[in-house]
Amino acid sequence: MANYLTPALAWRRLQDGNERFVSGQSIHPNQDAQRRSSLVEGQNPFAVIFGCSDSRLAAEIIFDLGLGDAFVVRTAGQVIDDAVLGSLEYSISQLKVPLIVILGHDSCGAVSATKAAVEAGEMPSGFIRDLVERITPSVLTSIRNEKHDINDMVVEHVKQTARRLADTSRVISDAIRDGRTAVVGLSYSLGEGHAELVSSIGQL
Repeated sequence: MANYLTPALAWRRLQDGNERFVSGQSIHPNQDAQRRSSLVEGQNPFAVIFGCSDSRLAAEIIFDLGLGDAFVVRTAGQVIDDAVLGSLEYSISQLKVPLIVILGHDSCGAVSATKAAVEAGEMPSGFIRDLVERITPSVLTSIRNEKHDINDMVVEHVKQTARRLADTSRVISDAIRDGRTAVVGLSYSLGEGHAELVSSIGQL
């Protein structure tokens, strides 16, 4: 199985699927028994989607995708850790995926918790603290830029997450440099269902 889509074509395909979803005209592709059978021996996803775990942000639904279309990784607040980096590097090095999507959304609970922690000067307990610590640089940057709305902070966090991927992972940065993949940052509206482009790295 080989990927035939360029980063630009993969992005176009995602946009088309999201437009169908927004307009209520989803076609639910690649979800039948024939598709299921065809994927038994391998997969060839055209995008890797790294998004927030929020139950309202189901990637395959909002981009009108089916089985085998997207390699999906999700954490609360789309927070990067070593397991996330390993998963994304696998999608690039082994599956040759031409597009990485960072998917945030408005009213994000993880970003809201971080904003509250920063304003109160008090960190939450347990492992939620780890999430908050990883999102804090994005919240602080947003505040420094005079943007105090939670949704502005979400956008900043999407942008910083995309940059961190490109800066941290040699596998991903090499793929971007060679034009084999690109990274797009999207902010999803829970009410409208639209995924808006807020950043991009690489050729689209």
